Amino acid sequence: MLDGTIAAAPESKGLSKVPPANASFWAAKILATTVGETGGDALSMTLDLGYAVSSLIFLGFFCVTLALQIKSRRYHPFFYWAVVVATTTTSDYLDRTAGLGYIRSSAMLFLLVLLILVIWHFATGAIGVDHIVSRKNEIFYWVTILVSNTLGTAVGDFTADNLGLGFERGALVFAGLIALVAVCYYTTRLPRSVLFWAAYVLTRPLGATLGDTLTKAHAEGGLALGRIASSLTIAAVMVLVIAFTSQRRPEGGRAH
Repeated sequence: MLDGTIAAAPESKGLSKVPPANASFWAAKILATTVGETGGDALSMTLDLGYAVSSLIFLGFFCVTLALQIKSRRYHPFFYWAVVVATTTTSDYLDRTAGLGYIRSSAMLFLLVLLILVIWHFATGAIGVDHIVSRKNEIFYWVTILVSNTLGTAVGDFTADNLGLGFERGALVFAGLIALVAVCYYTTRLPRSVLFWAAYVLTRPLGATLGDTLTKAHAEGGLALGRIASSLTIAAVMVLVIAFTSQRRPEGGRAH
């Protein structure tokens, strides 16, 4: 997985408001996206709120946690990962309720991610992903996360449903693609920020397919575990990983 310092913005002073992209970061990211998937399904299906209402709930949660994250003067594990978990179900609304379908929504979101990264680069001079200090970079960072996680969900559903790979084989495909990104990180000179966001997009469908594998019915290729129980269990594991990582995090919040 991508480890160590990745393309930092020109700013060098101040406390970074994001965690370093090391192995613990990627483990927490996969768990966060998995609990986002199972939690979103718990609201929309188990509690029968529907995708539109569930999306509004998560969007409200996203806005509140993002406001707390931006207001914070340094990296706060709870705020940061709560925002990541909140970036879910929007794709389900676009794909199903709005009727765009997985292919069109994936293409639109992919182009939108590229556009955001291009604008970010021209606006700040660099795409910072491992050391975020300025408000401008932080806003670009979270907008990119919101869109990339939505893209990842759409791609995961497209792979499982449209390509007919199912959840288990879909998870293996995305795990393999993430491994390929890691190989590129260690063996090529491709821009680290590009590899970071490629991994960020891919960990979303990996987490989503893992979540679906746990909660979907046996007839759909899942293990038919309860959505609410699965969400709480995964969330507990995620909290443990984040707590362990935060205790080891160096003061100042920058990876070396």
